[in-house]
Amino acid sequence: MQQNHNVTMLGTGLIGLFYTMTLHGQRSRDRVRAVYSRRHRRAAAFAAEWDIPHATSDMAEAIRHRDTDTVVVGLPNHLHEEAVRLCADAGKAVLCTKPLARTAAEAKRMLDIVESAGIFAGYLEDLVYTPKTLKALASVKRGALGDILWARSREAHSGPHSDWFWDPDQAGGGAIVDLGCHCIEIIRNFIGKGIRPAEVICWADTLVHPVPAEDNAIGLIRFANGAMGQFEVSWSFRGGMDLRDEVAGTEGTIWLNHFLRTGFEMFTSGAGGYVAEKADQDTGWVFPVGDEVSELGYTDMFTDMFDAMDHRRQPRETFYDGYVVNAVMDACYKSMRTKQWEPVELDDWRGETNPRPVKGIREEVGGMQLMKREHMPDGRVKLILRDKETGAVVQRFADA
Repeated sequence: MQQNHNVTMLGTGLIGLFYTMTLHGQRSRDRVRAVYSRRHRRAAAFAAEWDIPHATSDMAEAIRHRDTDTVVVGLPNHLHEEAVRLCADAGKAVLCTKPLARTAAEAKRMLDIVESAGIFAGYLEDLVYTPKTLKALASVKRGALGDILWARSREAHSGPHSDWFWDPDQAGGGAIVDLGCHCIEIIRNFIGKGIRPAEVICWADTLVHPVPAEDNAIGLIRFANGAMGQFEVSWSFRGGMDLRDEVAGTEGTIWLNHFLRTGFEMFTSGAGGYVAEKADQDTGWVFPVGDEVSELGYTDMFTDMFDAMDHRRQPRETFYDGYVVNAVMDACYKSMRTKQWEPVELDDWRGETNPRPVKGIREEVGGMQLMKREHMPDGRVKLILRDKETGAVVQRFADA
């Protein structure tokens, strides 16, 4: 049965704004009834803008507010654990923004808190809920791509919008913890969240900004079934926000471009104005986004979260998923230092223990293993074959 949910919003920055826009604009039966900001003036201004009855700079008061049943955590990373603990004490459902925590140990404590308290908990990883991603995942689930061999996810822009993001003590890291968390969970969704991430190797460096955190990184994730994940993140990319995913399987390929090429292109030398999140310019050729909260996944994300609450099921993204992502990022940071492959340390693994290895072509032709079948310009079909006994590779034509 569908219910109307009343929300306490913790945080009034960009993410709190997007979350409130989504709740009030799309699934409008759910409303923000209380808002918290560390600065009371900001809380009051946000409440006035969004017609929110109660504003406060006291986090515990906001969470315990008698008119709300659900708490959305849109705070800096170092405040997540405290907020989740207060939600558990209040017996309130909690939805926490990405990344779940700064480290896997912190994430595991948060997971234990909500499970011990028996409260509903959802991980707000919006980019696995974009319309294109949901449709792509449905195709993968149907078997359209066969076995998934490789998934690549890229997020790049000119840097975070808030000061605390640039402080690794508050954030837990740099571009990896800010953007890599998105990419890792996208990769896990395509390869299969039941397949354990086994080890990673990661390069990262501070190339542009005078900060003690990485502003660029590339990582490889090897999964227990042999599949590979690859992520690329940057705080120094110019030209907007680059969100792209590629998935390759034994039977097909998917390419996704979520933000830079939206099908909406405009040239202006006039007043300009807001174009889209992380847009670097508002004149010249620009690429606006029609329904930003939908294209970024917020609409389907909150629909899934509240529907899961209503029907007493798990959402697509849970605190456990957030914990796994944090464990992968921990391994990435270790690999940055050691410059070698590092294991993903998961004290609590709930997926498959002996997954089936990914398989490619298993067809035989004339007692030989088929490597490739290719249509040639003259209409003939060429076969690349391998002798099972000698290992020799030969080519033949299908009509020969």
